[in-house]
Amino acid sequence: MYNSILVLGIGNILMGDEGVGVHVAHKLEKEILHPNVSVLDGGTGGFHLLGHMENHDFIIMVDATLDDNPPGTVRMLKPSFAADFPKAMSTHDIGLKDLVVTLQLLGKMPEIILYAISIATIQQQGIYLSDVISNAQDKVIESIKALIKDFDH
Repeated sequence: MYNSILVLGIGNILMGDEGVGVHVAHKLEKEILHPNVSVLDGGTGGFHLLGHMENHDFIIMVDATLDDNPPGTVRMLKPSFAADFPKAMSTHDIGLKDLVVTLQLLGKMPEIILYAISIATIQQQGIYLSDVISNAQDKVIESIKALIKDFDH
């Protein structure tokens, strides 16, 4: 069992499907998951997340990705290094990879599971998810809850 788990939703909620990670975080914030679990809307990433990330020994990250998979495809990845993240993470790719490198250099790299949800495009404006991404979001939420429940045993 992990001492502290962070569920970190990444994305820009003002750009439609690109904000799916933040939508997941907002939904999970309303549920009682476990006393050792924190949920954070990480926005578009950046070094302000470093303190949150280094203070947890396990991170469940959710983010949109632009890749060749059909929209709504969910991949659960276990990145250990910055190079392990998908090449086409959405608009904040560099910030997340920089955070991982920094955590490694500090010797504070937590275990990470990344739910990468494939999107078709980055919309310039819009706060709602498309139906296919909303369905994927629901699957990811159920998977995260099951994962956290498994950690408790």
